[in-house]
This record gives sequence, C-alpha cells and structure tokens, in this order.
Amino acid sequence: MSVLIVAEHLRGELRPITLELIAAAKELQGPAAVAVIAKDPSALADAVDVEGVDEILSVKVDQEEFENDVYQQALEQLIQQRQPWLTLLGFTVNSMGYGPAVATKLGLGFASDVFALRDEGGLVATRAFYGSKVHAEVEFPGHDRVMLLLRPTAWPPAEGAGSAAKGEVSVSISGSRACHKEFVDVATGDVDITTADFLLSIGRGVGDKENLPQFEELAGKMGAILSVSRPLVDQGWMPNSRQVGQSGKTVKPNVYLALGISGAVQHLAGMKTSGTIIAVNSDPEAAIFNVAHYGAVADLFEVAEELEKLY
Repeated sequence: MSVLIVAEHLRGELRPITLELIAAAKELQGPAAVAVIAKDPSALADAVDVEGVDEILSVKVDQEEFENDVYQQALEQLIQQRQPWLTLLGFTVNSMGYGPAVATKLGLGFASDVFALRDEGGLVATRAFYGSKVHAEVEFPGHDRVMLLLRPTAWPPAEGAGSAAKGEVSVSISGSRACHKEFVDVATGDVDITTADFLLSIGRGVGDKENLPQFEELAGKMGAILSVSRPLVDQGWMPNSRQVGQSGKTVKPNVYLALGISGAVQHLAGMKTSGTIIAVNSDPEAAIFNVAHYGAVADLFEVAEELEKLY
C-alpha cells in the first residue's frame, strides 16, 4: 500500500507541511515516496530525506515556483504512473487549487482538512464539518485510490536522518494558464510575531477596545509581544500582522500565554506547536485547554492584575 506525498516549497525552501505529511504517512506503515516538483528538485532532496521516506522522486519542470496548472498536470501523470494507494497533500492554498481537480479527474476518493487518519483494512480519515463544530470519520468504499489534504500542524514534523532511494520521473507539461510573476510581501507591521520567543495573546474575552492598552502594557512589562485572535482583527481593533491562526500567522514561541481565547480550531492550528502553552479562560470547557500545558479557569482581568504586581 504505497503512499505518494507531494512536497511544498517556496523560494527554494521546503515548507513545514511537507515534513508533517511524512509523519502522517509513517503512521500507516507503508512505503512512502515524496515527489519534489521543481525546476531543480535536487536542491530540496536532502531536506525531504528524513526517516520514513523510502523514495524521493525528482520531477523537473520549467517553473521555479508553484503554478496551479503545472502541479495539476504533473500530479495526474505521477498518479497514473505510480498508482499509489494514497496521495497526501497539505490543506494549503496551493494544494486546494489543484488537488480536488486531480481527484475528480482520476476518480479518487477525496477528503480535505483531515487531522487524523488510520488504516483498519480500509482508510479512515477524520475531518471537521460545519465550521469545526462537528468532527466525523470518513471512509472511502468503492475507491482503491484516495487523495487527502491534511491540516497543517495536525502532525509534528518528521525528524531523523533518512536514506531514501532517489529517482526521476518525467512528465509532460502542456502550458499554464496562470504564471507566477513575482512575490509581493505583505507588510509585517510594527512587529513580527512569528519570530517572538514569548507571546501574550488575547481574545474576545478582553471585552472592549478600551482594555487593549492594559494588555499592551502588561506584555511590555513581561518581555512579551502582544498577539490576538481573529475576532479582535475582524473588529478592527488590531492589525492582521498581530493575528494568530490559519488566516493570520502560524507561531511557535517558547511560551504562549493565552488570555480570554476560547480556542477555535483555526486559532489552535496557528499556535498549538508552541513550546509551553498557558491558557486562562472563564469557561472550563474552552477548547484552548485541550492543547494547553497549564490552564486556569479564572477571570482574565484578575489574572492580569496579579501578573502586573510581579513586574
């Protein structure tokens, strides 16, 4: 039961989701091949040669960066040539652009935003529905080949040196309707929360915009950088550069102190790999406690006042 993983890269660097896909494939205990689609696949070969990879497939194309039509054509031909039981892509902007089209054209079983999987004589994938209010297990009867798009950060990155065999796969690309021209970097604002060692993150529990200065001051005293959950950005209280989550920034500080954040799945996806997560929320059922190393069911303002006395 072979697994085919499509590597993601950007500006010559392997994206973390690739190593997470490898970790997921290891759970299924079948031979796994990683396809590197690039102008110079060899430049990324060492980065994907980790424990759990049996073969690295170099797929040479003319394009240096991702182009939707190029990946779609390349993956169609890869699947037709290799006939993998399972194809794994990240649940990312890039993969969502071509993965479903490939699955439809080739008649593959398909599921996206998958955060757990297992083999019970047949593949079972767990994914979220209705804005993550419901989790359900998906099976694929009648399909001998399946494609899954896996949620970023759902698996820890694969580690350890590998000794994968290396090969090349030739594909024919007939052109691309949309071509990559250039990168335009979004302004990071006054800080870059992705590089912070300590984040003090606040959510809708702060109540009013007038309360923000209190937490900005507290963050400064504690040597932290202030970050926020999406509701505060949606209300225009803070810039998007401060937002943690799938539609904001993915962060991995040594310490993540969350005050008044309930823990929507989109937020958790952006911070749950932090070194130490400390959560304060008045709701004992808040989802943030499921990923927190330490938690307190308490009023965030009372906790903030006690912290201020220490600095």
